[in-house]
Amino acid sequence: MDLNKVRNIGISAHIDSGKTTLSERILFYAGRIHKIEEVKGGGDGAVMDHMELEKERGITITSAATSLNWDGNKINLIDTPGHVDFTVEVERSLRVLDGAILVLCSVGGVQAQSLTVDRQMKRYGVPRLGFINKMDRTGADPYKVCKQMKEKLATDAILMQIPMGAGETFEGCIDLIKMKAYFFEGANGEKVREEAIPAEYQDLADEYRQKMIEGLAMFSDDMMEMLFGGEEPSEEMIHEVTKKAALSLQATPVFVGSAYKNKGVQLLLDAVNRYLPSPLEREVRASDWHDPTKKIQLEANPTKPFVGMAFKIVDDEYGQLTFLRVYQGVTKKGETYFNQRTRKKERFSRIVRMHADRREEVDSASAGDIVAIMGIDSASGDTYGAENQMCTLESIFVPEPVIKIAIEPKDRSNADRLSAALQRFRKEDPTFRVSTDEETAETIIAGMGELHLEVYVERIRREYKVEVTVGAPKVSYREKPTRAVEFNHKHRKQTGGSGQFAHIVGSIEPLGDDVEGDYQFEESIVSGRIPRQFIPAVDKGFASCMPKGTLAAYPVVKFRIHLTDGSYHDVDSSEMAFQTCARGCFREYMPKTNPVLLEPVMTVEIEVPDQFQGPVVGDITRRRGLIVSTDGQAGGICVAVCEVPLSETFGYATDLRSMTQGQGTFTMELKGYRQVPTNIQLEIIEDRKKSLVAAE
Repeated sequence: MDLNKVRNIGISAHIDSGKTTLSERILFYAGRIHKIEEVKGGGDGAVMDHMELEKERGITITSAATSLNWDGNKINLIDTPGHVDFTVEVERSLRVLDGAILVLCSVGGVQAQSLTVDRQMKRYGVPRLGFINKMDRTGADPYKVCKQMKEKLATDAILMQIPMGAGETFEGCIDLIKMKAYFFEGANGEKVREEAIPAEYQDLADEYRQKMIEGLAMFSDDMMEMLFGGEEPSEEMIHEVTKKAALSLQATPVFVGSAYKNKGVQLLLDAVNRYLPSPLEREVRASDWHDPTKKIQLEANPTKPFVGMAFKIVDDEYGQLTFLRVYQGVTKKGETYFNQRTRKKERFSRIVRMHADRREEVDSASAGDIVAIMGIDSASGDTYGAENQMCTLESIFVPEPVIKIAIEPKDRSNADRLSAALQRFRKEDPTFRVSTDEETAETIIAGMGELHLEVYVERIRREYKVEVTVGAPKVSYREKPTRAVEFNHKHRKQTGGSGQFAHIVGSIEPLGDDVEGDYQFEESIVSGRIPRQFIPAVDKGFASCMPKGTLAAYPVVKFRIHLTDGSYHDVDSSEMAFQTCARGCFREYMPKTNPVLLEPVMTVEIEVPDQFQGPVVGDITRRRGLIVSTDGQAGGICVAVCEVPLSETFGYATDLRSMTQGQGTFTMELKGYRQVPTNIQLEIIEDRKKSLVAAE
């Protein structure tokens, strides 16, 4: 396989921008499917949304992978979810891809989730193309969307095409490189007709071609010279500079079309082949197993030792399926490889290529491939290598869950099946956490939002046939000290035989919100006042108190312990004594730091018809929300961006529907943590005490 002709790409965007509709068209034009199915509205549902739940709700829940051929190139394609609740699906897909298509709605423009996806692409250095979709919608304005991309995503958005018409009059697009007009004909837009630019669009095309060349000239000195000399760059040169600009991550070539109306998709695929990198053009570095500070350059070379990364786990009726990106070397069916984390040797019993939920068996996979392996026991983010203790690839960023609910089976006899379901989902999804509440002995599941947990509860009912009872959602509050306090704490215990003695002196200080991490430990012990071997025990003792604060038994964040002095006893001091001393000190002195509660605050973006703006904004204020911006859009739609405490958003979907006669939509994502007002803090503490007493 010629690696220059391989593209590993993902499609990501805000909810309802048309990602799955676009993937469906791509598969159709590439001959992978012979009939287009829609995401919503009967039929069998889109190929990439293969779960029953996805078909019913018309949303993507898990990312689906497939491969296709376009114009001699092999494209491995991953369609990702838009809801922030399933953000880890996007995160892990982008971690292993070489390029991406950022889909934007021609009316909505850059929305809340577009910003998150943009951050994820930048985190893993993934070059992308922009595709302004839904050009057939009333109020479509690609020029406004490009302006928003420059302002909000800090990328140089360069229009490579302009549309002919917009909304109902949208009929095709003009390629600014070839300066030709393209029309899409036939039942499904499969016939692409190239024509001269219609006279009424000639001036606009000339203007935007000039803007495109000016934008690209920033990435090429030769082109800049030609621009100043009044010369026209060649087609070949424009393609070359566009690719260079895209790979620099500073520019996004932008294309236009309407996936639903079958317009512009083939030209986007040509652009994927032309401007997005092959595995040979991406630089991948791994950390040396023995010295993590040393970086090893991986090469997409089949003759080198094998290195691959497991980026997604799926359990189905046939066992565990591990999605793997091969970065170097070749992996063969039946061979054994080392899991670099566990250092165990594992046999790759079967290798399959995925097409959504269908699979085809292959004997081997080489560098640049994305395949699934059967019969191995791994976790998301594991690195596999031909040799033991070889290297590790940087793992996947996993955000912390923000919402918890208690769950139990209605029938006690189903407890084992519920436990099996929870263990499976926990393994598949790193943002889904399962724990047991020590006080109440309840099983608690935690996730990224109401929809996230709702989907898992529904999957437990369907896939495991277990009816469950779900408790009210609980917010993950945090406790944070607000002032520094000096401590001087002694732990002395004398029972028969040797006793326990430890003495520590120092301070507890709050950390600023801009400081990385939630806990720091410093010590400046001089002249052996506390022997060196006992200092880590003090650190461990304080750290062990973090999960349960003194205010309302919530996790404690953003504090530093500075140990300055202390004393010990030759016989009675031990690591255990110093650990116990630190715990006692935390319980005694933390209340003196005036701790406050922090609550998760969500960025909520609401789209409603103008006539409902008043009641919706009033309702947000009632929920202790702050209105960040309101913006009128074409078609009488108002978009409001607000910041609302998570505790006030439960059941908001139902409330918004009833306020707007079912026409309002919203999206939510975690903004950060903010201090709870005093009166509400007292209520939360009171409720927490009651629930802890009831549990006893």
